[in-house]
Amino acid sequence: MIQIGDKIVSKDLFDHHFICHLQKCEGNCCVFGDSGAPLEDEEVSILDQHIELLKPHMRAEGLREISEQGNWVVDGDGDKVTPLVNREECAYVIFEDGIAWCAIEKAFIAGSIEFQKPVSCHLYPIRVSHLKTGVALNYHRWSICEPARILGEKEQMPVFRFLKEALTSVYGSDFYSELELVYKEMGK
Repeated sequence: MIQIGDKIVSKDLFDHHFICHLQKCEGNCCVFGDSGAPLEDEEVSILDQHIELLKPHMRAEGLREISEQGNWVVDGDGDKVTPLVNREECAYVIFEDGIAWCAIEKAFIAGSIEFQKPVSCHLYPIRVSHLKTGVALNYHRWSICEPARILGEKEQMPVFRFLKEALTSVYGSDFYSELELVYKEMGK
C-alpha cells in the first residue's frame, strides 16, 4: 500500500494491467453482481434531483424498478446502491447492439445532466473504501473482466493509467501526477 495525501493506494493499481474490452465482455459489470452500483451520499441526491432528466434515456424495465423500488436502494450490507432489474442488471442499464451502457452516462453525453455516472462505475476496476482519515483505492478482480486483463497485459496498460481520466476527474490532476511519480519510482 502507498499513501498519497489522504488516500491509501494498493500497489495492484501499478502492478496489474487493464483495458476495458466491451466487445468481449459486453458491459457485463453493469449486468451481473450481488447488488447495484455503490453510490456516494451526494450521488443519491443527484439521482433524486435529476431522475426526470434520466428517464428519457432509460428502458422500460429500469423505469418500472425505480418506480417500485426508488431511484436508489439500501442493499443487504447497508450500502446505498442502484436498484436492480430481476436481481441482475442495474436499473440504469440500457442495451445497444448487445452491449450494456449506462443511461446516466447517456444523459451526461446528451448534455441533460452534469453528472457523468457513479464514482464506483467511473473508477471500475478500482473500488473505493472510505476510511476515517480518507479513502483506500483497491483493484477489484472479477472473472467477467478477464478480456480486459488480457488486453491490458498485451498493451502493457497499468490499471491506474487506464483510469487516468476518471482518477483525474474524481481526485484531481495533482493526485494523478503523484500516481505517475510513484510508478516511475517503482521502476516501472
